[in-house]
Amino acid sequence: MISDDDASPQLTWTEEGEPRSGRFGDVYFSRDDGLAETRAVFLDGCGLPDAWAGRDCFTVAELGFGTGLNIAALLDLWRRTRPEGGRLHIFSIEGFPLTAAEAARALGAWPELAEATQALIENWPSATPGFHRVDLPGFDAVLDLAVGDATWALEQWSGAADAWFLDGFSPALNPGMWSPEVMALIAARSAPGARLATFTVAGAVRRGLAEQGFVVEKRPGHGRKRERLEAQLPSAFAPAPIPSIAVIGAGVAGASVVRALRDQGVRTVVFEAERPGAGGSGFPAALVTPRLDAGDAGIAALHAQALERAGHLYAATPDAVTGHGVLQLPQAPRDAARFDKIARQSIWAEGAMVVLDEDAAATLAGEATGQGGLSMQGACAVRPAAVLSDWLGDADMRSERVTRLERTDGRWRLVDETDAVLAEVDAVVMAAGWGSAALLEGHDPAPRLSPVRGQADWVDGDVGVHSMAWGGYAVPTGQGVLYGATHDRGDADTTPRDEDSERNLATLRARLPDLAEKIEAAGQAQSRAAIRATTPDRLPLAGALDDGLYLLGGLGSRGFCVAPVLAEHVAALMLNRPSPLPRDLAARVSPHRAAVVGNPLAPPSPASAG
Repeated sequence: MISDDDASPQLTWTEEGEPRSGRFGDVYFSRDDGLAETRAVFLDGCGLPDAWAGRDCFTVAELGFGTGLNIAALLDLWRRTRPEGGRLHIFSIEGFPLTAAEAARALGAWPELAEATQALIENWPSATPGFHRVDLPGFDAVLDLAVGDATWALEQWSGAADAWFLDGFSPALNPGMWSPEVMALIAARSAPGARLATFTVAGAVRRGLAEQGFVVEKRPGHGRKRERLEAQLPSAFAPAPIPSIAVIGAGVAGASVVRALRDQGVRTVVFEAERPGAGGSGFPAALVTPRLDAGDAGIAALHAQALERAGHLYAATPDAVTGHGVLQLPQAPRDAARFDKIARQSIWAEGAMVVLDEDAAATLAGEATGQGGLSMQGACAVRPAAVLSDWLGDADMRSERVTRLERTDGRWRLVDETDAVLAEVDAVVMAAGWGSAALLEGHDPAPRLSPVRGQADWVDGDVGVHSMAWGGYAVPTGQGVLYGATHDRGDADTTPRDEDSERNLATLRARLPDLAEKIEAAGQAQSRAAIRATTPDRLPLAGALDDGLYLLGGLGSRGFCVAPVLAEHVAALMLNRPSPLPRDLAARVSPHRAAVVGNPLAPPSPASAG
């Protein structure tokens, strides 16, 4: 973990109740009237709300997040003036985050922002290094907070801002936030016609913006500040048409894509020859656990971000979560040291990963385990049927089998086995698990997918269990317990096998004999087999394969963990909107990736915000 000395803003409070950063020796907002200053400097300075009139999507970027005052004021204005059907995307950067309680105290000075403040505080982003996406219910808005150095965050962000709030502490106190590198990145991450506002009129800032093509003007300041800056790119915004989109597959990958696009205001047509959950998403329960990696910072960061996002989305999905927390038991003697190293990674929030001794593990498991374990507090178990039902929602479901894709006149045709054209669309997302391999056979590049057969068993009845994994797993279904699963590479047969059920029970009995006895006493178990699609490096595939052709696959056994955030990444690529993934992590999951290793995400020297 990053120590408090490294990550804390060293917050103090003045006698007037104003928050002050001891680290930078500056206040977060004007003691005269912080809200009035925010509205005058940033909202008016960026021409809001007129600038978003008639827009279906508007992006605001901020350096830096601070108390969240600018964002609360922005949300309040957006709620009152947003265009019909419009979506607001916010990207903000903070090097030394406040806690939700500290922000609530600061923002409590303005009851007129109560509704926006409540939405922000209830969904306050994590303070761990990296990108954090949170939804802001009731505002048709999403916030991506980048915790880290400003230069790093801007390099990693894929968005293009329509408006910029430059609200770092003063250039004299926090020069890293106003460097020439930052100015160049601001210009590179700006949409045509982007507007920018800041309180400072420092000559270096004016010159830096002008050198990047901004037309810079001084304006009357607020309160005791005589002047402020406004700037604008001379180019003009041109709206882009919304593409028509087809999704092939209705498991967790396809459903996640549908949900991500729906949240962007885009409806889809979904092709699933059998039924939602016909493949690997059709079991009565699923574990939502990350791939733990003590050596590769990129893999670890990807799964930490994915787990955080999945947890938020499943918690908001009715009847989805069947169990909170997962106990990871050791598979090898070296795992005890590995668990300790993982628990100390800075990507996890305090208490998210807890190393347990043998007694604590036994208490959680409900029986002696003979070893300690790792309690993954943010992991969970979910009911796939509830997730698919909610996320597929009002999508246009088509129970037809697509056997071929054809590129014609800049569009994609979806063709069945009789050569009938089922649909013609601008873009296609392949999300059919192992079924994507056949559809993409011969495509250049062809994704390297391999089948891995998995059979699991379950019983209904009064068999309570805490979610556990150790190579095998035991998961609460809400009506009983699911256990398994086999892992047979190169096998694509989905017929259940008695011998595999015996293997699953033997695996359970060897680790948790008391639970195995309860399961055997519960009556006849049910069985099901499905095929996982895996990749050579065990990392998923998420991104563009071709012009208008996208892939979300190769999820292996982590589909319910990684699919939600990866689907948002794919949706962002399709709509040319900001991705939740840092660029380094997007490269790790790209279908065009080469061998990329070791992308550490935590910057060493973050610059902060006011």
